[in-house]
Amino acid sequence: MPKKERKRLQVVISEQQDALLTKTAYELSSPERLISKSEVVRLAIEKIAREMDEDPQLDEFRALLDGDDFHYD
Repeated sequence: MPKKERKRLQVVISEQQDALLTKTAYELSSPERLISKSEVVRLAIEKIAREMDEDPQLDEFRALLDGDDFHYD
């Protein structure tokens, strides 16, 4: 899928979320291919969208997003 040039979104994330992005990018990387944190974010967006198409879990997502301190468990 060709990448479209778009204005980048500047999203503030916590240090914990940044650490998770770094860890995930590292785990997905291989000696042949280094995966960036931006690629992890794009993958996550696509995965969430696909999951919502297959089995909408809107209440669960809303509950996660409504929390004051959104974090990965």
